[in-house]
Amino acid sequence: MNNTYKFIVLISVIILAGFFINAISSDEKIKENTTTQTTNDPEKNTSEYYEIKALKLPKEMNFAGEEAPLQKNDILERIDRELLVNTYWQSNGLLMFKRAHKYFPIIEPILKQNGIPNDFKYLAVIESGLQNATSPSGAKGFWQIMKATGREYGLEVNENVDERYHLEKSTKVACKYLKESKQRFGSWTLAAAAYNAGNKRISDRLEQQKVDDYYDLLLNSETARYLPRILAVKEILSHPKKYGFSFEKDDLYRLEPSYEIKLDTAITDIAGFSKTFNMNYKEMKMLNPWLRERHLNNKSRREYTLKIKR
Repeated sequence: MNNTYKFIVLISVIILAGFFINAISSDEKIKENTTTQTTNDPEKNTSEYYEIKALKLPKEMNFAGEEAPLQKNDILERIDRELLVNTYWQSNGLLMFKRAHKYFPIIEPILKQNGIPNDFKYLAVIESGLQNATSPSGAKGFWQIMKATGREYGLEVNENVDERYHLEKSTKVACKYLKESKQRFGSWTLAAAAYNAGNKRISDRLEQQKVDDYYDLLLNSETARYLPRILAVKEILSHPKKYGFSFEKDDLYRLEPSYEIKLDTAITDIAGFSKTFNMNYKEMKMLNPWLRERHLNNKSRREYTLKIKR
């Protein structure tokens, strides 16, 4: 073996040894980095793109033109809570948009006709989710009216007919109640709180605590959350994209086209009666949920207005 050949072999060995050493070093560095990353930043347990982001509150918020005192920490925190709950409860939030598109066009004109600020439509949203709901205490309908209150304000409430489920009539009753509360307390915010807690309870708390503003009252959890929840729902429904809600108009719910008829007689069989209008029993009851049984008694020959599917 000549010297030239020996030199080439030696150089080759040195080069291969260098590659081998570098490979071992790089592998050790990778292991070190991986260990450090695992220790300091555990693997994400959600989708790579899922992120729960803190919300920036608006600089100003008002209900029916009455400013919420966001400079008070407890008020700020309560509104922040409701914004978080209603933003990140995505399915419920999207349903709010869908139902609002269907029912706000009925509620808004009635509020306006009765001199009630438009913001009170959001009260119906938090009361019932814009559904004919029943509360544990027995309040019913979109506006969650108690039996005694409904009767006091002129609604028919019995096993056969319950007009708390009549959206137009129950909205008018809510307007009357709210207008009386406003006259009593001088504030739409307090009127809204009284809708939840009752006029007497709000009046007693104002007197006991020697204040005259809802935001200064110490109240039970439900009523303390009431206005912040309304403000949060108003903010989200007014700015869907800001809070991550994306939909097209076709995604929203709409009313079944209908017309009205007057009726001053009994209906012995609502299912059979429905057939005369090319409707079935379910369609008749969905359009007229205040009909509570399979028949309409109407012994007094009262005139009712029924909605009929077009």
